[in-house]
Amino acid sequence: MKRLLFALPLLVALIIGGFAIWGLSGGRDPSALPSVLISQPVPQLDLGPIEGVDRPGLTTADITKMEGIKLLNVFASWCAPCRAEHPNLTRLGQEEGLTLIGINYKDKPEAAATWLEELGNPYTALGSDYAGRAGIDLGISGVPETFIIDADGIIRHRFAGPVVGDGLKRFMDALDEVRK
Repeated sequence: MKRLLFALPLLVALIIGGFAIWGLSGGRDPSALPSVLISQPVPQLDLGPIEGVDRPGLTTADITKMEGIKLLNVFASWCAPCRAEHPNLTRLGQEEGLTLIGINYKDKPEAAATWLEELGNPYTALGSDYAGRAGIDLGISGVPETFIIDADGIIRHRFAGPVVGDGLKRFMDALDEVRK
């Protein structure tokens, strides 16, 4: 009995350590967060335009009418990773023939307008989500997040984090899956 009591804490420590190592080990994509929206239509959106930016606002009906694969990018001017991924998204839109749609999340309109003027505006449509309501409807955990939407308006992939470095490769793999 004493031997069992002595071994029990050691066994518990080994189990906890095993779970910790498993949880911290690689093999899982941290940007591939689960989402109830996968394989679902884009939720109802009705976002006004960003003041000072020459793009229309954004509604679900607008997204549905757009042809081909669309990238819905949720970004903010105050977000450093958003700035880092912006050239890659711009290039994807141009070189891959994708329609880029933007949601400016919890941002001041003048800051967003300045940011887009400085970095370029690749978005076909661009909605302001100053209150963060659309972000809640999309289930975002932060910015940037990018959703791949198929030609039928169905969300096929959610990518949390910037589309840069290894993330760009994972994003392209997801895009290739949607194209199949």
